[in-house]
Amino acid sequence: MKKLTMYYDGLCPLCQAEILFLSGRNQAGLLRFIDVNSLQYSAATVGVSCQQALDSMYAQYDDGKLISGVEVFSAAYERADLPKLAWFFSRPSLRPMLTWGYRFFAKNRHTISGVLGPTALRLVKAASKQKG
Repeated sequence: MKKLTMYYDGLCPLCQAEILFLSGRNQAGLLRFIDVNSLQYSAATVGVSCQQALDSMYAQYDDGKLISGVEVFSAAYERADLPKLAWFFSRPSLRPMLTWGYRFFAKNRHTISGVLGPTALRLVKAASKQKG
């Protein structure tokens, strides 16, 4: 299975919680994470501006193929050994609803994250401490 690099908004607590959760499930080492706000992110190398990366979730396979939106979650959950979530996010019949929901979230992520993010981040951190 090809490795996948996910580009995420490290200033978003809910996004941080998702990345921390996926990091904890990355036993096979098939996921890599880069904060688009960090010096690690190169828009020129990826081919996606920082603003584009903030407007929609992007990821890139190790062969260079770029994916975005809901497709990223399906691919990430598959690599994190979460087959039910991968299956759910890959359903063509659900794609329009999931795409709409993700676009709404992406546009409003800082507001939504301000409400839900801190709690989600605490829960993921607590769960990861219990594992280790």
